[in-house]
Amino acid sequence: MQSPFDYFVVFAEMRTGSNFLESNLNAFPGISCLGEAFNPHFIGYPNREDCLGVSEETRNHDPMTLVHAVKHAQGIAGFRFFHDHDPRVLEPILSDPRCAKIILTRNPVESYVSWKIAQATGQWKLTNVHKRKEAKARFDAGEFKAHLEELQDFQVMLLRALQTTGQTAFHVAYEDLQDVEVMNGIARWLGQPDRLDSLEKNLKRQNPEPISEKVENFDEMRDALADLDRFNLSRTPNFEPRRGAVVPSYVACAKAPLMYLPIRSGPEAEMRAWMAALDGVDETALLGDFNQKSLRHWMRSNPGHRSFTVLRHPVARAHHAFVSRILMTGTGSFANIRKTLRRVHKLPIPAVEPDGAWGPVEHRAAFLAFLDFVKANLSGQSAVRQDAAWASQAGILHGMGSFALPDFVLREEELAAYLPAIAQQVGYADAPNPGGAPAEGPITLAEIYDEEIEAAAQDAYQRDYMVFGFGAWRG
Repeated sequence: MQSPFDYFVVFAEMRTGSNFLESNLNAFPGISCLGEAFNPHFIGYPNREDCLGVSEETRNHDPMTLVHAVKHAQGIAGFRFFHDHDPRVLEPILSDPRCAKIILTRNPVESYVSWKIAQATGQWKLTNVHKRKEAKARFDAGEFKAHLEELQDFQVMLLRALQTTGQTAFHVAYEDLQDVEVMNGIARWLGQPDRLDSLEKNLKRQNPEPISEKVENFDEMRDALADLDRFNLSRTPNFEPRRGAVVPSYVACAKAPLMYLPIRSGPEAEMRAWMAALDGVDETALLGDFNQKSLRHWMRSNPGHRSFTVLRHPVARAHHAFVSRILMTGTGSFANIRKTLRRVHKLPIPAVEPDGAWGPVEHRAAFLAFLDFVKANLSGQSAVRQDAAWASQAGILHGMGSFALPDFVLREEELAAYLPAIAQQVGYADAPNPGGAPAEGPITLAEIYDEEIEAAAQDAYQRDYMVFGFGAWRG
């Protein structure tokens, strides 16, 4: 049987059964699935140095080298690809009709709960039932909604790519993985003559209990999900809503018809504090965790509403992202990306948080190296995801436009002048003054800023400097 494909990709996510699918695909003599070949933190599998003879360093420099190796491997080879894997290979493989696309999906509530349990136990695979570790997941509504938006955006992107290139994919649900005939169907679709008599028995399902028994705050979870269209949780990708990824981050005043559309690494805490003070309420009274349905309801219920976002100077914004997401290791930091930046991009930061020996010289060198990484990352030259914490503000505003652009685009240094004017438009004559953002450490930007840092920021954020007319940072 002549295969219509040269290689394949399994589009999946964590805790969707992709390990089990891979294990069964590898049971066919002519099929080899090579793990997470484009995971930015390892190549194929943790602690591996290469994949098909292609080193991690070579892959990071030119990912198409590994695509070429997979395409020309013996039999038919492929790999698993998640939404946060190296984005540079997406367009080439999606546009290649000789690459077979297998799309594995699972009810996102179930995959989220499974992910939380695996985080709690540290057990990501189970081969011996007697060694199973038990824990219950704690559902976090905000985290889940952001997770759901991210997955849906990726599925919609896949759908559009297949539609515009005239291709189709083999869709597999988590429940299908226990059907040997479905597994044989994948092999037949890939052009392989062999068939399995039974499925792989080595991997065991880790959490077979009903979901109500796996979540410690199940009633809270049920209430939090009540405002979601329940059909969206199990539809195939063809029917998933086209939602903007930033909508869950939008914040509305408790009383005033005013909404803030945050740009990550901007003055988010200061804007929340100002909005709470405007209505004389605690910050917990602010409205958030929107999806498109609830956001439209808010808009209809608040005629005359206004919305705004705030631009921050690229140098200050990059420094905020560097300190809060990479240098420090507390809440909100990116632990895996931090490790990868140290190991792959040679970012000169300590393995743990800086101690008393960390001074302006060390901080300046590390921040300059981070700006170099940002330039490469936003240019598509890095395997690490282009995170919103350091993505261009012009790009983020463009993304907002997929739902609705803000009425006002303010600059951080002009908030004291413009926020009261916006408040007047929604009926508040005596708006409080916004507080300024505190200097961030352990070493502040003012202690290290110079012409070289400004030049590096302009190099990394050419689009923002051009579109918004930013000049040198004035502190």
